[in-house]
This record gives sequence, structure tokens and C-alpha cells, in this order.
Amino acid sequence: MLLNESLIFGATYTNDTLMFDNVCRYLSERFSADIASWLLGESITLTRLSPTELSLQPLRADALILLQSERVVLHVEFQTQPDAEIPFRMADYRLRVYRRFPQKTMRQVVVYLRQSTSPLVYQTLFELPNLRHHFEVIRLWEQPVDLFLNTPGLLPFAVLAQTSDRATTLQTVAERVEMIGDRTQKNDIFASTGILAGLVLERALIQQVLRTGIMRESVIYQDIFQQGEARGKAEGKSEVARNLLKLGMEIAQIAEVTGLTIEQISQLQSELEED
Repeated sequence: MLLNESLIFGATYTNDTLMFDNVCRYLSERFSADIASWLLGESITLTRLSPTELSLQPLRADALILLQSERVVLHVEFQTQPDAEIPFRMADYRLRVYRRFPQKTMRQVVVYLRQSTSPLVYQTLFELPNLRHHFEVIRLWEQPVDLFLNTPGLLPFAVLAQTSDRATTLQTVAERVEMIGDRTQKNDIFASTGILAGLVLERALIQQVLRTGIMRESVIYQDIFQQGEARGKAEGKSEVARNLLKLGMEIAQIAEVTGLTIEQISQLQSELEED
């Protein structure tokens, strides 16, 4: 089953950050050397470290990205919203990784995607009596946009960086992605760009700029569709249908995923339009 191309445009998934988590995880694992160049200052190949390799179950596995080399573990959490639990989570995972890999150094970075004035996005310390743990925070809207424009795996983040004209930045990203020779890589970076751009730009603009580059066979497309099917079985069907409507999925496809009738989904669509 292939998804309609409008699915990824303007993907402001207001009730669930899972899709943004998935995109950031994909970019971190597929382009680990690019992520390492950005966050570690050197282009080294990193492999995925499964939370199951640690001694305890993760506090929030959907947001957790653990990458490792022979000598370093990189822990990254991409956040769309401020989260008061972040400092404790950073300290907790530092101890878990130390227990498993005491010989390795560890770099922990929280990357906030959407601009916020909350004091939580400035927190870099977890503190208890006789215990202090520091970690790093990157607020993407403060990062120079040029930092993301010359590396394939970082291109989707450029539109969230410091820029006076996000529409022009998106156009620049589209032009640079078009220059990528590997079709699969090109499609997936276009799809990732379209999803993350939905945090700051309107759907119509994203469609206008990216419509010729987005390809349905993108890994990101298929992942979103499969998760929609799974969530349709596990959660309230109406809630899943509302979320998929917000993403632009066609009504017939939503009916397939959720088991709701065309009439039921059309009614949900009308309610969303009224809201």
C-alpha cells in the first residue's frame, strides 16, 4: 500500500510526537556520520545501541536515540515540546550506560525542534544533594542555518534553524536534495524535510516547494502508514482517523487502516474543519 503524497506535507501532528521522533531517529541512524559531525565534531560511524542492552527498561523508548562507536556513546533526544522530565532522564541514562560500558565516554544532547520561551529548554543540569549531572541542549532556532545546508543527513533540520525566511530556506533545501544522486536517499530526505517543515510552515507552502521531489516509496512514508495500521488496531479508531486526516491521508485509505466507514470519516473531517 502506497500513501498519498499529501500525507507528509505540513505534518503538524498536534496530538502525538511519534512521527517526529521516528523521522529524527531515522536520520540519526541512516546518517550517523553526519549526526556525529554535527554533535561530536568528527565524522565517525556510529551503530545503534538498543535500550534492551541496558539493564533497565527505558523511561520513554520512542524518544530515545542511542548510538555508539568503540569509544563513545551518543545519546540524543529530539523534543518538539519542553519536558520537565528531561534532566532526570539524562542522569538516569548516563548511569545506565556507565553500568554497561564503563570504559566509554558519553555525549548527551537534547535537541529542541520547535521554538519556545519556556525555561525548560534552557535546563542543562539535574541536581540532587551530593549529585550533579550536566548535559547539553541545542535549540535549533538559534543554530546558524548554514550548519545544515552542506550535509545530506542534516538538510531536513535547516528549515528549523536560525533564518529570517523559512520559505526561502525550504526552497534551498529542496534544490540541494535534488542534487543527491542516490534516489532512495533523495526520496527519504525529501520526506523527512516535508515532515519537519510542518512544525513551522503551512502545508500549502510545503506542497508547493516539495511536491516534485517527494516519492511514495520513501521509507518514511511506509513507516508512517504501517504505524497507522498498528495504532488503528490498538487505539480508538476515531482518534487515529482524526490524526491521519490532519496529515492529509485520503479518506479511503483511512477507512482501510481504521475499519471506519467512509461516512464516519467524512463526519470527522467536517468536525475538524469546523474546529
